[in-house]
This record gives sequence, structure tokens and C-alpha cells, in this order.
Amino acid sequence: MEPSSLVDRYLAALEAADADAALALFTPTATVHSPLYGTLPAREFYPLLFADTQSSRLTLKSVLRDVSGGPVISFWFRFDWVLADGSPVPFTVVDVAELAPDGRIETLHIVYDTAAVRPAFDAQASSREA
Repeated sequence: MEPSSLVDRYLAALEAADADAALALFTPTATVHSPLYGTLPAREFYPLLFADTQSSRLTLKSVLRDVSGGPVISFWFRFDWVLADGSPVPFTVVDVAELAPDGRIETLHIVYDTAAVRPAFDAQASSREA
């Protein structure tokens, strides 16, 4: 799969909160490293993320490729995320994807500053647990 196609399909799956479409882009053993959710298998991460999501709009800013030709791509985008409780928590993010030989994602590192997001995220989690 071409990196630009992978990124387009990934962002579309995120925006649609479509776990099946997102997981189709990952190997069965793929791992996601998230600043909010920690390190999880992809098959666990996306259902959690989408359960916490009311809506999202994603705007791609750039796709970066490994200059050495390695199996890594990074993509920078704006994530206009609305939590399930209606709280808007927009941020910009860089995802770094380590690719398997078949072009699917083996490991995804999600990188962003959670300072503006964490209070609303934690409040939602607390209300869910109460």
C-alpha cells in the first residue's frame, strides 16, 4: 500500500470512528503508543478511542517519509476531537507509523501535547466511572 493511500484511509477511518476500517490498516499484532491511553494492542485501542468520541474532524497538514528509505512514515494533522460528553478538545498531532513488509502499520506512535486535552479527558473518564 502506498503511504499516501495509507494515511488517507487511516484519517478517514478515524474521522468516521470506524474501528474495522482502521484495524484493516494494521497487522494483527500491531501496537499503538498513545499519550492518553498508554501502550495497547491496536485492536484494543481503537474501540476505546471511538467509545470516547462524539465526533472528529481531521485535517492533514503533511506526510513525511523516512529519507533513508526505511519503513517509517509520519503524518501531521489537526484533530478536532469532540469527546463523547460533548467537550471539544482540538489539537495537532504527529503520528509515526512503523510499517510491516506488507505496508500495514506494525507500530504507531502518537505524539502531541496533552496539556489542553487531559483535563476534559480525565473529567469524562471520572464521570463514566461514577
